[in-house]
Amino acid sequence: MAKKPKSSDPNYKVIAENRRARFDYAIEDDIECGIILTGSEVKSLRENASNIAESYAAVEEGELWLVNSYIAPYERAMFKHEERRRRKLLVSKKELSRLWNETQRKGMTLVPLVLYFNHKGIVKIKLGIAKGKKNHDKRETEAKRDWGRQKQRLLKQN
Repeated sequence: MAKKPKSSDPNYKVIAENRRARFDYAIEDDIECGIILTGSEVKSLRENASNIAESYAAVEEGELWLVNSYIAPYERAMFKHEERRRRKLLVSKKELSRLWNETQRKGMTLVPLVLYFNHKGIVKIKLGIAKGKKNHDKRETEAKRDWGRQKQRLLKQN
């Protein structure tokens, strides 16, 4: 699990967040990964020009890849990058084998949750190991959340 940084940390900055993932998937575990980027991609991320909502991660041929993530082109770059190219993610071999087992044998998916600069100013991505929710599961989760809010209101009034 990734540690929550101090709010006073000047380098920590969330670039993109996939809020829909927690609604569509039951997140069982998460893992922090490095990501291989080009210079123009990093410059573009510093301007908050990215989206990971429609992307996913996959283990293919012994490597972990981030597929369909969007990083806007950086206009002042000499060498431009592809906006939706596959990007390699960096994890240890032990973690890679665990992720492969989770996705192939247990039917889980790897969903990007947050793309951010860590306290050292390096781009990291937090992946969630998730199982898809059915419609009735989504309604159940929403009902629990609504009941929790209502309880808080009732306790606040008394």
